[in-house]
Amino acid sequence: MIEVIFEKTGLPQDVLQVRESPAPEPKADEVQIQVKARNINPSDLMFIQGRYGIQPTLPSSAGFEAAGVVSKSDADGKIPVGTRVMFTAQGTNTGTWREYITLPSKQVIPMPDGMSFEVACQAFVNPVTAVAMVQKSKLKAGEWLLLTAGASAFGKFAIQVAKSKGIKVACTVRHDEQKSYLTNLGADLVINTEKEDLRKEISDQIGEGVSAVFDAVGGVLGAKALNCLKQSGTMYVFGLLSMQNMPVNTGMMIFKEITIEGFWLTSELQRISKEERAQLYKETQAFLMSDDSTAEVAETFPLTEIKAAIEAYNTPGRNGKILLVS
Repeated sequence: MIEVIFEKTGLPQDVLQVRESPAPEPKADEVQIQVKARNINPSDLMFIQGRYGIQPTLPSSAGFEAAGVVSKSDADGKIPVGTRVMFTAQGTNTGTWREYITLPSKQVIPMPDGMSFEVACQAFVNPVTAVAMVQKSKLKAGEWLLLTAGASAFGKFAIQVAKSKGIKVACTVRHDEQKSYLTNLGADLVINTEKEDLRKEISDQIGEGVSAVFDAVGGVLGAKALNCLKQSGTMYVFGLLSMQNMPVNTGMMIFKEITIEGFWLTSELQRISKEERAQLYKETQAFLMSDDSTAEVAETFPLTEIKAAIEAYNTPGRNGKILLVS
């Protein structure tokens, strides 16, 4: 089989390799999956650079999220051959950027009828995180949510999830062409932080500020977003796209009684009950299958063209995911 690996951490375009390897054989409690589609997420690239919460065991394969077809069942036949499944390999020593993968049968989720591999391979990390964070925020209809990196895959899912609950959404972008795109997706206010003052726009349009911020960026933009919170507001930090720590105004935290809280989906899923996880997945799948939901694909590449895929991923102003397909 073909797989993408790296023998040292570093920039993906420098360290990723394509090689031929034997297909892995499943243990008694595992299934073998022929992988059909995988997406590229920021967490994948941070993992390759050794900058993620989970560290690679080198040499390592890459990729956390994918969808495919069960090619060999587990010993008990819980997931039959031919079942279309979606899954994440986060927390394992196996990446999804390969033609075949083995995983515990309890770790894979059968795909809903009518869902494509292109949607299913995006159905875990970003949409589940979006649904879980909106739930955790306890925002009510009419309250304001601010998203940094609004045009990211997560941002677009979060806009749609929030709007389905009547929550008002403001978001930041860095390119003017993304403003109308996100407005059409449901955002109430889109601010180009390369040209507009974030705090001033929030103050002019919203007044007292937003009830919650979902921050994917950190750094200076994260600090500016934090300053947009209303009294007793909460910032949920779940990403670090800027690769820079966020400077924090301690006085503002004290006098506005602001809370900053980290969010990592891996820990959240371990913390909640089996029943709560099942309900979270059910709500996410229902959202993805609704007519109002959009999960866009910008370009697709075979595994052998991983460096071209990374280059496409890094294209400024890109709309839609970059997928690796078989």
